[in-house]
Amino acid sequence: MRPSRPIIASTVYRKSIPQRRPIDVYGLMPSYSEAVSKAGGIPLLIPLGLSEDDLITIIERVDGIILPGGGDVAPERYNGRAHEKVYGIDLERDRTELFVARAVVERQKPLLAICRGIQVLNVALGGTLWHDISSQVPGAIDHDASDGQPRNHLAHVIVAEQDSLLAKHMGKRESWVNSYHHQAIRELARDLEVTATAPDGIIEAVELAEHPFAIGVQWHPENLVHDDLGMHGLFAGLVEAAEHSASQQPAAAVS
Repeated sequence: MRPSRPIIASTVYRKSIPQRRPIDVYGLMPSYSEAVSKAGGIPLLIPLGLSEDDLITIIERVDGIILPGGGDVAPERYNGRAHEKVYGIDLERDRTELFVARAVVERQKPLLAICRGIQVLNVALGGTLWHDISSQVPGAIDHDASDGQPRNHLAHVIVAEQDSLLAKHMGKRESWVNSYHHQAIRELARDLEVTATAPDGIIEAVELAEHPFAIGVQWHPENLVHDDLGMHGLFAGLVEAAEHSASQQPAAAVS
């Protein structure tokens, strides 16, 4: 029997925990799981290192997917060159998330891609990235407010397209957002549509045409759900789409 609430699975990052004998762990900031729970979903984490067959099994059994924030995507994944400001590359995470992104799109599973996640989605579908906004985009505002600022610090405004899913689920077109990234979408993947930009023109949100719910945002709504109903609305929209997706699946046989 399926649970009454939809399962929302998120990929993870790898971290080294400093202690007497340091250990590597897979993890995710609690705010992601808390935002999913607040919206009515059941959070689940997808570890790195799984085979493609195992990843497909997970994707087909859960009801929605989150691609969360983190370090940079390896430039070779989008025909980019090495850049001195690229950091935090994890080749296994790239492999896992790029595969998950393509599989989710192919299977029409509800998807919310956040910060690094929007970049992964764009690269997975054939797009490219700015290696470093501050050194490559003349006139860009500061998009990396990570030094000393709380995670809910509002850095700049974004404006969403009128008829976008983003505007629908935020309940508004204009919103102030937090900003903790130094990379961004450069060349947009063919199947994606831009649905919000920053004042300097940097792409802040995308959606996938002909998909029931596939939204990518460049900010971190999971850190704003307690301050802004519009940010909670993105997770509520994901959970609602996941509930609908689950209702379309055949019920498991009961022996």
